[in-house]
Amino acid sequence: MVLHLLRPVRLPARGRLVRRELGGPHVRQPVLRTLAVVGVLAAVGLGAGVTAAPAQAHPFGDPQTAAISLDAGRADVVRVRWKVGGLDDLTLLGVALGVLPQSRVMLDGAAFFEPADAMAVGPSAKFSAYLLRQIKVRANGHECAGVVEPPKELAKTGVAVAFTCPEPIAKADITVRTLTDLNPAYRTLATGPNGDRTVYSTDKDTYDWSFGSGTAVTQKRAGRSAAIQLSVVVGGVALVAAVGLVVVRRVRARRQEVAA
Repeated sequence: MVLHLLRPVRLPARGRLVRRELGGPHVRQPVLRTLAVVGVLAAVGLGAGVTAAPAQAHPFGDPQTAAISLDAGRADVVRVRWKVGGLDDLTLLGVALGVLPQSRVMLDGAAFFEPADAMAVGPSAKFSAYLLRQIKVRANGHECAGVVEPPKELAKTGVAVAFTCPEPIAKADITVRTLTDLNPAYRTLATGPNGDRTVYSTDKDTYDWSFGSGTAVTQKRAGRSAAIQLSVVVGGVALVAAVGLVVVRRVRARRQEVAA
């Protein structure tokens, strides 16, 4: 391909600009080859649409957690303490919410957590609104009103959301969808009263939690009762066997005495 581009070329001797035809006798072949390579690379770049990569979530790192409990002083308040898993997820969430600048995301989509990120995201109204959208509590057919408590150390201890229900509750349907809007592969490990545990996911984002005596407590008691019943049965069988053995020995002793 022959290049016929016109560009200003500075002449060192005179220090002024003149127009010279590229590809003419004044331009050597190495210059033409260099310009051709640059042109090809530029065309490839434009054709590929080179842009900065979007933020990439990391759902396969440390899982986020949710600790669910009934308020110690009020039977109508459910508390959910949410804590991010990987700290870089907190940075990516802040960027997605518009709390942190997009420049915090690298060209390959990665982000690196900085302590200032938690200080910016924690008190943000956008962050509070996000938690109230992604975490829901319903009891006795009514949705409970949530309030996000200002986090003291968001990166270390997470943030608590208090849900006030219309009346004292024994059970509640609790929904957790945090971070699944960034990537559906995220999971939330949840713990609750009575030692209950479960995993929230995109496929299963709502669970029924008990705050009364609880199924777990009933199962533990049933387990102990079954163990006691089994021990009684085993003990009874052993006792019958021992008595039978004594009787057999006495009968044999008497037979021996008669035979003598």
